[in-house]
Amino acid sequence: MRTMKLFFVSSLFLLLTATLVAQPKPWVVPANFKSMKNPIAMSDASTKAGQLLFTKTCAACHGKIGLGDGPKAKSLKTIPGDFSKAISQNQSDGEHFYKTKTGRGDMPKYEGKLSDDDIWNIVNYIRTLKK
Repeated sequence: MRTMKLFFVSSLFLLLTATLVAQPKPWVVPANFKSMKNPIAMSDASTKAGQLLFTKTCAACHGKIGLGDGPKAKSLKTIPGDFSKAISQNQSDGEHFYKTKTGRGDMPKYEGKLSDDDIWNIVNYIRTLKK
């Protein structure tokens, strides 16, 4: 009986620990980026350019329409963002810009790989993905 209790308590502890470890840490964005405004006006040309870039650089993880279900998503340690959800859409353009530019963990850093204008076009495209 004592062995069963010990096994149960140990299993519960491991499950809780694994759950806590699996939770991503908040992604802190500096205030100057949070308040940054997108210098690229929302337009058909911008969202089309953003869509092409998104398909090329983001869709493998975030999915074709930004649901976080790309073919690489299951192999990542963290779940890619779902851009259709309010938690993503409620972030400022500057927050999306910062996260794309600097990366973190499984999210690659695109500074030096994409121009700032390219990143802003992707941000404009992400805005079209809301439900």
